[in-house]
Amino acid sequence: MPTGVLLPPADVLDPVGIAQTAESIGYDSVWLPELWGSDAFVQLGVLACETDDVMLGTAIANVFSRSPAVLAMAAATVDDFAGGDRTILGTGVSTPKAIEDCHGVPYEQPVRRAHETIAVAKGYLSAGDDRVEYDGELVSVQDFPALDAEVPVYHAALGPANRRVVARLADGWIPHNVPFTRLDEAFEEIEETAREADRDPDDITVAPYVPAAVSDGPEEARDAIRGHVAYYVGSGEGYRRAVAQSFPDAADEIASHWADGDRGAARGAVTDEMIEALGVAGTPEEARAQLAALQDGIVDLPIVTVPQQATDLALETIQALAPE
Repeated sequence: MPTGVLLPPADVLDPVGIAQTAESIGYDSVWLPELWGSDAFVQLGVLACETDDVMLGTAIANVFSRSPAVLAMAAATVDDFAGGDRTILGTGVSTPKAIEDCHGVPYEQPVRRAHETIAVAKGYLSAGDDRVEYDGELVSVQDFPALDAEVPVYHAALGPANRRVVARLADGWIPHNVPFTRLDEAFEEIEETAREADRDPDDITVAPYVPAAVSDGPEEARDAIRGHVAYYVGSGEGYRRAVAQSFPDAADEIASHWADGDRGAARGAVTDEMIEALGVAGTPEEARAQLAALQDGIVDLPIVTVPQQATDLALETIQALAPE
């Protein structure tokens, strides 16, 4: 099965070196996050010239801080430098903290913003001679040519309304912190809405983040996932709701501790059952078996994601979970 890897931050490991390593050991795609500190598209432009065949994706570029046209131009430019058919534009709504406090933009109508941004970006990325026209509630564009890039758009959607955006418009779905046992159920709504929109749900790639940590000391690896889960549940309401689908009491407890500033108690409230449902952790043999079990379900493209809490284990984890 194709497997992707989310590259660690540049201040942890050299993204060029890790991307080249990932390509050489069989990873299908490499992805770059973007929150603060490094521009994903600039880095992907470098990787486009320093790799040969591996797919290059953003995971994720938020839909608030760039216009749809800028997102489309950035993705098309990376794809041009990569030789074509190697780029994926991964989008998401991010969080109020990131959008309002970092970018200074109101976090308003995120699902509608996602819908219109993806619709316009896909229009600009399409082939053909037609001029792009779109008259939306938040975005209106007219009389500009398409870029003829054919870059697929994947969307990171957690809640049902945002998943319907995936169903109507996106080429792939990037869930994060949706318990693995709930992915089938969550995708059912995408399937239903896609059919209503005359789309084939089989054409939508299911590409979840798979938080992963590998160590000869399995408890060290599990603690890294514990910290990752606590951070997301505590800092993002959408993530809390996603985890609460399977662990409502624990999710509330984690969020409460996090809000009180007790990070240790928040991490301690993440149970072993939650680690198993939300990540891959343990010895190399244990982690490979867990990833293989996940690949037996509806997942098309797992994206191995080494948490910030496991930076010392990043290279070991990437090598241990390589497809080859």
